[in-house]
Amino acid sequence: MPISVLYLLVVLIWGTTWIAIPLQLGEVAEELSVAYRFALASISLFVFAHFSKRPLAIPRKQYPMVMLMGVLLFSVNYLFVYYGAGYLTSGLVAVLFSLIVLLNALFERLFFGTPFSARLQIASLVGIIGISLVFWPEVANFGFGDQTMIGVAWILAAIVIAALANMTAIITTSSGLSLMVLNAHAMGWGALTSFATAAVLGRPFNFLLTPDYLWSLFYLAIFGSSIAFGCYLALLKKIGAARAAYSSVLFPIVALLMSTIFEDYQWTITALVGVTLSLAGNWLALSKTTINSYETGKRKK
Repeated sequence: MPISVLYLLVVLIWGTTWIAIPLQLGEVAEELSVAYRFALASISLFVFAHFSKRPLAIPRKQYPMVMLMGVLLFSVNYLFVYYGAGYLTSGLVAVLFSLIVLLNALFERLFFGTPFSARLQIASLVGIIGISLVFWPEVANFGFGDQTMIGVAWILAAIVIAALANMTAIITTSSGLSLMVLNAHAMGWGALTSFATAAVLGRPFNFLLTPDYLWSLFYLAIFGSSIAFGCYLALLKKIGAARAAYSSVLFPIVALLMSTIFEDYQWTITALVGVTLSLAGNWLALSKTTINSYETGKRKK
């Protein structure tokens, strides 16, 4: 599948999950909602892989890294984001999480020796400034109160975990494994980790049968997990973790577009400038020249 299509699917799907995620929070503990999401996603991928006659087994020597990827990417990362989001506005979470672009590039350099080009550095800064302007009212009102800093700490921890998870994904996706089967196993371990966390923390094991909870769970599991993560890992394999993570700069913009349609969001000049900068940074990070440079660097290694 072309890079542009993979990228578009990731941005559009994850940019619309904001509608579903709030419907998962409340009566059901965050740990359980995350566990249900990835358990359903894992089962759906295993079923599809079985009927499409893909081998379901993963070589034993590769399995520890698959497990680690599942625990980090499909459990700890999400739990930390949910914990942090309880203290911060969605805009501040989006701004903070955009830092993953820089952290992914740094970790790729540290662990794999991948060049951190000046163009990507500029693109990352432009994107982060752009998304900050989009949510400027929330950024401008940021305070250093105890509760706010707790939220910031959770989100920053989530970013580190997510970036480390992306490094494990680089290793697992380069091993020749089917992305569908890889995700099926990894998401299963993510679900088990979240179930175990809920048990350790003494959360009540419950489940809602309301239409809102059920449809949001289905959307997050099938589209937001099974499909989107398959596209994301394919993207990561083709263009690297830093450029794949640049999609995080565009998720909030898609969410605001949806909010414009359904919630009458009112755009400001500052927000429009921010969107323009985010798109400019996106072009810098993902232009053909930049991607070709990355591929050349990979071949030289």
